[in-house]
Amino acid sequence: MARISTARTVDTDFWEGRLKQARAFQQAGENLVALANPGDNLSPAISNIVLAAIAYADAITAKHRQLVNTQDHGAAPRLLRDTLGNTLPGSQESRLRKLLSLKDSAQYGARPATLSQAQQQLADLQEFALWAEQQL
Repeated sequence: MARISTARTVDTDFWEGRLKQARAFQQAGENLVALANPGDNLSPAISNIVLAAIAYADAITAKHRQLVNTQDHGAAPRLLRDTLGNTLPGSQESRLRKLLSLKDSAQYGARPATLSQAQQQLADLQEFALWAEQQL
């Protein structure tokens, strides 16, 4: 069976815009976590954290292959692996998969995310972002 691609071709400077978006989403997530009180619903913070991770992955794949993932965000780690090969650390691939797994519950779920959950996801994003910036 043929593998259906969920990637699209982008211009050579597209990665710079996605990097700016990644940083903005990360900053928004950091701000929401910093201003939160125990008992607050931190799903919006986690949503921004996940969107930042997606944008960082897009920036890397756009810079190296002029491709970005579309529609199925769960396929983003596969495109990142296809782009970087064995230079993609397993820990970063796992971190990205974990963050992406939170997208639906953060954006469409009914249960609020806690401050401690948001702090943990933010720590994961910060590790991923630090690594991603080094790839760019």
